[in-house]
Amino acid sequence: MFYLFHGDDEFTNRDQLKKLRQQGNFEFNQDTYNGAEVDLTTLIITTNTMPFLTEQRLVIVEGLPKRKRSETANGTVSSSDAATSVGAHFIAPSDEDTPKSTKSSKPKKGKKNAALTRAGFEKTLAEHIAQMPDTTILVLLLDETLEASNPLVKAAEKYGKVIQNTVPKGAALESWITKRAKSISIQIMPDAVALLANFIGGHPRLLANELDKLATYVGPKGTITAEHVRALSAQVQEARIFDLTDALAQRNRKQALNILHDLLADGEPPLKLISIITSQVRSLLLVKELAQKGVRSAQIASTIGMPPFIAEKVSRQAGNFSIAQLEAVYHQLLATDAALKRSRVTPEMALDLLVVNFGVL
Repeated sequence: MFYLFHGDDEFTNRDQLKKLRQQGNFEFNQDTYNGAEVDLTTLIITTNTMPFLTEQRLVIVEGLPKRKRSETANGTVSSSDAATSVGAHFIAPSDEDTPKSTKSSKPKKGKKNAALTRAGFEKTLAEHIAQMPDTTILVLLLDETLEASNPLVKAAEKYGKVIQNTVPKGAALESWITKRAKSISIQIMPDAVALLANFIGGHPRLLANELDKLATYVGPKGTITAEHVRALSAQVQEARIFDLTDALAQRNRKQALNILHDLLADGEPPLKLISIITSQVRSLLLVKELAQKGVRSAQIASTIGMPPFIAEKVSRQAGNFSIAQLEAVYHQLLATDAALKRSRVTPEMALDLLVVNFGVL
């Protein structure tokens, strides 16, 4: 049996793999490999190995080898590299050769699958799937979408299942949220669905985490309302405050004030708003400084421990400010925070002044 999970919805891919694991009794007969690093010989020997004290063996391959620089999406290579791939087709070892092959199937570090192009790896693995023992379940988990003509797609259609999961958008995203809530035995109101969809967007893993947290709060068979989402979902509140920061970055004073007053009307404590805005401005400063040093968004995200999609958003916002402007805003936030704690001004006035001054920097 061969399962191919592919598509850009990595959360659903892994969630369905988790359910597949729970359906079988694999015990110690489970092997997981990184597809970009595993030697094809090792992988084939593993899938040919009979299970021990159970009926099935589960072999999981996460990802595929990277394409070589000269390799196109359809697997063709330049003439200079074509010779490298000649004779790279793998021949499965016979039973009597297995011990020797097993010993020699550990190439030097950095040399794994060196002779094979990615297309060669896919073709050879697809051919092996047709010969795999019935006791093996092979799962290929990809955070990318393969074309229908790919040999692995064809092998899955013939010898197993192809399951493609893509990140839902628009109406499909709201439907995903509703179905996910139902799967964990809770109901969710349409306005609550809209809040999660609008402010968290197409990030299934984050949405699932928020739904789990909200489900714990409302209890089994409970109903999640918009009020619950506003009160309990940190992701939604951060996103709403991101909108406030966006409006400030665009010098849109009217929109910034409207968002601010909406947040206050929803019961957001002024000191909490100041704290979150200060944290975001600090992130803007860090991102701005790293970007000026030539660090890319992906590296920035890992350097400061920020999710990649948030790092991209912060990078776009930081482009609207200079370092000097962000430093001035940061000191202004600290002064506003101190004034509020000393009760020198009302919270609403302090925040209104902050937005007005922020917008004219």
